[in-house]
Amino acid sequence: MTEGDHNGNEDLDRIARQFIESIPHARALGMTLEHIGRGEASISMAWNADFVGEPRSGVIHGGVISALMDTCSGAAVLSHPAAPRTTATIDLRIDYMRGATPGQRIVAHASCYHVTRSVAFVRVRAVDDDQENPVATATGAFTVER
Repeated sequence: MTEGDHNGNEDLDRIARQFIESIPHARALGMTLEHIGRGEASISMAWNADFVGEPRSGVIHGGVISALMDTCSGAAVLSHPAAPRTTATIDLRIDYMRGATPGQRIVAHASCYHVTRSVAFVRVRAVDDDQENPVATATGAFTVER
């Protein structure tokens, strides 16, 4: 796990970490914060048979993938240098490209690329071991409260 590398924004990293740790479904899904800082976040989740949506294939349910991507996006917003205190999802549009490979860890990587007075915009990508072939991608808008 790497810490944010920006000067003076360690508090943002701490807030984003607390945000993730305080969400009951993030804990229940076993989400792990891998990286946070300067509007970027990566969160991983191990494959778990309890989260399978199609028992014959072993593929993780899309709702679990969306929860991972949404949580990662919120963390990216909270770590942005614009210093929002809180955030909530306004809209998250997800494109599912393929089923995640059974047994493999899924990692979401989010980037908060633009912040206005009241809205933050995020791009997020979820991958398993095949990082060139995403499981899903998404774009989203999140509230910003300073």
